[in-house]
Amino acid sequence: MATSIQVIHQDEAGGSATFKIENQDHTMGNILRYMLLQNPAVSYCGYAISHPSERFVNLRVQTDLSVTPEEAVNQALDNLSALFQSIKSKLITS
Repeated sequence: MATSIQVIHQDEAGGSATFKIENQDHTMGNILRYMLLQNPAVSYCGYAISHPSERFVNLRVQTDLSVTPEEAVNQALDNLSALFQSIKSKLITS
């Protein structure tokens, strides 16, 4: 099942946005929230799953406008990918 991310709401100033992440649950919501909050440009990040039977996460991101919420999410996903690659390589060499 492919994961898609779409912007479902963005404020007019461009400092906050809500994303819908398909085919994911608390695992992705929590780790993405954690990674986003490591970015000093992100002033708020939270996620919700409206019902346990629904397979999507609503992610809310607010930034200080030095980066857009989309850029912050992309950067967090890149950082997660690099982290997972590092873990994978360490497991293989062990």
